[in-house]
Amino acid sequence: MSALTSSRPSPAPRPSYAAVLRVPHARRTFAAALTARLSYGTVSLSVMLSATRATGSYTVAGVVMAVFGACTVFLMPVRAALVDRYGPRRALLPMAVLYSALLAGFAALTWRPGAPVAALVPAAALMGACAPPLGPTMRAVWSRLVDDRRLLQRAYSLDGVAEELLFVSGPVMVGVLLRFGPAPGGLLLSAVLMVTGTCAFVTSPVLGGGMRRSEPRRLRWAARGLPVGLWQPVVAVAGLGLALSGSELFVLAFVGQRSYDDAVVPWILGALSAGSAVGGLVNGAIDWRRSARVRLSWFTAGLCVPLALAGTAPGPWTLAGVMACAGAFVAPALTTAYLLAEETATEESRTRAGAWVNAAVNAGSSGGAVVAGLLVGRLPIAVCFMLAGVVALVTGAAAGRVTAGGA
Repeated sequence: MSALTSSRPSPAPRPSYAAVLRVPHARRTFAAALTARLSYGTVSLSVMLSATRATGSYTVAGVVMAVFGACTVFLMPVRAALVDRYGPRRALLPMAVLYSALLAGFAALTWRPGAPVAALVPAAALMGACAPPLGPTMRAVWSRLVDDRRLLQRAYSLDGVAEELLFVSGPVMVGVLLRFGPAPGGLLLSAVLMVTGTCAFVTSPVLGGGMRRSEPRRLRWAARGLPVGLWQPVVAVAGLGLALSGSELFVLAFVGQRSYDDAVVPWILGALSAGSAVGGLVNGAIDWRRSARVRLSWFTAGLCVPLALAGTAPGPWTLAGVMACAGAFVAPALTTAYLLAEETATEESRTRAGAWVNAAVNAGSSGGAVVAGLLVGRLPIAVCFMLAGVVALVTGAAAGRVTAGGA
């Protein structure tokens, strides 16, 4: 009996986040990518403050930010196609150098008051057009570093949580920097982070000859439209971005209309990010039995309940707790969407697949900010939060229908 017992195969060890970082070259490559991606955590606030203080106009700053954001988001699949076509070493580094040079140029334009609007808008467009697709590229690298699907889920979860923390810490770094210098200093910091991180990233041994390049004709993949399997993650994260960006503005209105101190707003939004980080870590640690497509629709729809309840919160700290619950669905939904993109993509198009998901969530966020701006002041805040929850529910249902249709 003992011989029979000892001959049974032992269960495979459960993958962990530590196991992800023990993969050869993972820590070096990931740290370099995070350094470069921190630039995106510092750049938005720096661009907005620099444009506002140089022109004295919030309207101009809003136009500059809109142009910068639109070019960053909608041209991302094209830039990702260049990475897939020529490889990260040949494509990312020139983008990073050009992008950083444009940031430095924008800093020079806005260093003193009286910056010409006619120069700021095209400069912002060029910056956005050249922004390197570091997030999609790193996720494509994860899929090559990690063969085990369970370990890849943890790698994507770790990546998503780290990215969430970057976008929390980036504005804090800019705030500290403002104590010692003018707002354009944040642009120079962003440029240094981008060049330094990208140089370290592209010199990683992982990004050598093992990164396959696609044939020239595949560069048109971004312009031909989405593969059928990508529709579900793109629809889901676009709705997620739409619901979340609206709720962030609703939080600001909630605090203002009830005469609370504006200082509580960062804490409430920080609770959203903290909830997302915790949710991402928990999601990555669970061995799910449901398919990723089913999970994605449920994660997206699950955001409905906390968002719908947020407007009924009696005070700011209760609202922070509710927003933390909402955040618990965010990172799992995004991680699952990226997993589906990786499953759908061919070896030669993984960066573009991730870029479509990234572009969708950012496009949803931009649209949500516009819609929320139209709703605030016209409808009660409780109704606004309810509508954000409805968007999440409808999007989750729509993603489920795409799954049922075999996409």
